[in-house]
Amino acid sequence: MINADLIKGRLSEAQAIAWDNCHKIYILMDSEQIELMRSYGYDPLITNEEMNPDDMFDEVKEWYKDSCSLRFIQAVSTNDIDPNLGFESLISQGEDSEEEVKV
Repeated sequence: MINADLIKGRLSEAQAIAWDNCHKIYILMDSEQIELMRSYGYDPLITNEEMNPDDMFDEVKEWYKDSCSLRFIQAVSTNDIDPNLGFESLISQGEDSEEEVKV
């Protein structure tokens, strides 16, 4: 089951959202992650200065709906000791088959 409240909670503190136009959806929790995703060429990348959390949620729902079957959503924070510890899975890859993020 998809936990929309968890996603909304992360978006309320997020600095940006990013999507690879296929299946990787990231909620970026700090400016270092924004710059990293920009360096990777993520587009769209939308900051909290461009969009409020409610609109970000709607955008993430659309991206998720339009993603391929490998889709996932992760919140990402910078962890200088172990970068892998900065990833929080909000919807794991393969967690759903046909389910959409709902309010």
